[in-house]
Amino acid sequence: MSAATSPAKPATKATKVSTAKPAQAGRASAPAPGRATAAEAPAASGSRNVLSFLSTHPVVRKLLLLAIAAAVLVPLAHARWGSGSWPGALTVGLDEPLGKVSDWIIDNRDSHWVFLYFFGHISNAIVTSVHAVYVVLLALGWAGVTAAATLLAWRVAGVKVAATTLASLAVCGLLDMWVPTMRTLALMAVAVAASVVIGALLGLAAGLSDRMFRGLRPVLDTMQALPAFAYLLPIVLIFGIGVAPAVLATVVYAAPPMARLTALGLRGTDKGVLEAVTSLGATGRQRLLTARLPLARRELLLGVNQTIMMALSMAVIASVIGADGLGDRVYQALSTVDVGSALAAGIPIVLLAIVLDRTTAAAGERMGTETRGKGGQRWALVAVATAAVAVITRAMGALSWPDGWTVAIAAPVNDAKDWMVDHLYSGIPGIGGTADWAAHYTGWVLDPLRDGLLGLPWWGALVIVAALAWLIGTWRTALTAVLAMGAIGVLGRWESSMDTLSQVLAAVAVTLVLGFAIAVGAARSRRTERLLRPVLDVFQTMPQFVYLIPVVALFGVGRAPAAAAAIVYALPAVVRITSQGLRQVNPGAMESARSLGATSGQQLRHVQFPLARPELLLAVNQAVVLVLSVVIIGGLVGGGALGYEVVFGLAQGDLATGLMAGVAIACLGLMLDRVTQPTKARAGKGA
Repeated sequence: MSAATSPAKPATKATKVSTAKPAQAGRASAPAPGRATAAEAPAASGSRNVLSFLSTHPVVRKLLLLAIAAAVLVPLAHARWGSGSWPGALTVGLDEPLGKVSDWIIDNRDSHWVFLYFFGHISNAIVTSVHAVYVVLLALGWAGVTAAATLLAWRVAGVKVAATTLASLAVCGLLDMWVPTMRTLALMAVAVAASVVIGALLGLAAGLSDRMFRGLRPVLDTMQALPAFAYLLPIVLIFGIGVAPAVLATVVYAAPPMARLTALGLRGTDKGVLEAVTSLGATGRQRLLTARLPLARRELLLGVNQTIMMALSMAVIASVIGADGLGDRVYQALSTVDVGSALAAGIPIVLLAIVLDRTTAAAGERMGTETRGKGGQRWALVAVATAAVAVITRAMGALSWPDGWTVAIAAPVNDAKDWMVDHLYSGIPGIGGTADWAAHYTGWVLDPLRDGLLGLPWWGALVIVAALAWLIGTWRTALTAVLAMGAIGVLGRWESSMDTLSQVLAAVAVTLVLGFAIAVGAARSRRTERLLRPVLDVFQTMPQFVYLIPVVALFGVGRAPAAAAAIVYALPAVVRITSQGLRQVNPGAMESARSLGATSGQQLRHVQFPLARPELLLAVNQAVVLVLSVVIIGGLVGGGALGYEVVFGLAQGDLATGLMAGVAIACLGLMLDRVTQPTKARAGKGA
């Protein structure tokens, strides 16, 4: 039995094994739901890898989505409207309705009640205010004004700024520009006061209401992006030529910084302080007066500072429509290509800007650091000293700057300009002259770039703009940029805008190369920074018209001088922002790089530039905005394109041409701002 039954055990095991294998095979051939087969596993793994790659590389994801959208929409657009320049079927003609509006204003300006009893009273109030300020300045006399300004600077900013103020006013008198300086001060005082009041009220509303903040933002963007020449025309149509339209144009241009900084200060108030004040039972008005406004005083004073600087930058442009003073002297010198007279009138504008900038900036830093009693005594001393000097000056009959205390610089400056033109324009051995440089810049850079932009299909330009804006921002940023670019085409200004865009891009490239190179030296050497600061101040505050004259003399008439003036004007902002960003790089990161044996170039490329990326992008953004503002003025010297259309519209009283070109410039500026300024996605939202 045992021998007979023992062979049966292996057979039983064999049977179990043989029956188990088909069962396992059966399970393999019929997988459970959701489980991949051996052949499908690599495909599933590949899909997961692709999804993981897209989730960790948002740039690739954005480009892929944009490519899909373009693959669907571009063929439809090509089939419907073609692929050349902007299709005429998508343009809207506004020339006729705007022409009718212009004609109605001209026909009814002297009879309609709106002009007589509303705009007329506004104009009279402005003229009366400017005249009153000017009379006060004349009554104080040159000595009284100098004493008041110097003592005021000493009171709020210290001895150094007071000495700068005294020297600056003395230079204004020595250049025989005392009376024009007083006229400019009177106009600027009224314009700045109105800008501060209007800007503060708008900023107050935007700072206390999210809805108002969102509603005002595009309005402020448009006010700052629209070139001054564009809104000079409707203001002139309504108010005519004179002081009132000049002040109003200055207010439109100078009020937005005050509004923005006021809103920023109020919205940035410490939440803990507000909660503490609220817990004490303070009303909304009490919270505003005792917490929000005091905590935002630095931003408010910075807003005043920026408003003053923006108003002074309008001094020359306002002279185009009748504003007297230093701006008018510069503009008249431009019409006669008199560099010496333009410089003599431009220097006081620069000095005024520097004095007011230093005074308001120092006042903001020192605010709240002194006792109330001592402050009251100093204010009393300022008032008494000013009154005493004014009385003595009036008693001596010396209200005007003495005629014998003047220095004429126009003739020597013109001689120097003539020498430069004679030796630099015609040619320098080995490298050529400025005329050759201008021709090469136009033929090798501007013309190919313009032809390339004009050769792009209209939908291709929109796709490129969308890609650039979405890569550094959100889909809202891309949509805004595309709509701004599309609005240019709808207005019928596509080809002119491409010409202007080519000039802006070329000038921005040169500005960034020069600006980054200079900023690196300034960031590494405090001595270099101190030497550069007054030079940058002069370049940034000097009216564009002043250095437009020598640029035209050196480079001739055309797009090259407009680009050269734009580069000079935008360069200081790029240098300042970039050098500040490089200096503020974390010292620990720099020390780590040095400890690893990194050279100066490696530290710059691999540490400073990456860590200063926000400042570098801001420098690019500011370069674009500033270059665009001067390229428009270049329309006066042969720049052509949109700038010429704006100037032509103002000169001919053609509201449609000037305003539409101005709106196109504003749209171009909005598009360039969106593709150069990074925008962070809101928390909880995708890009």
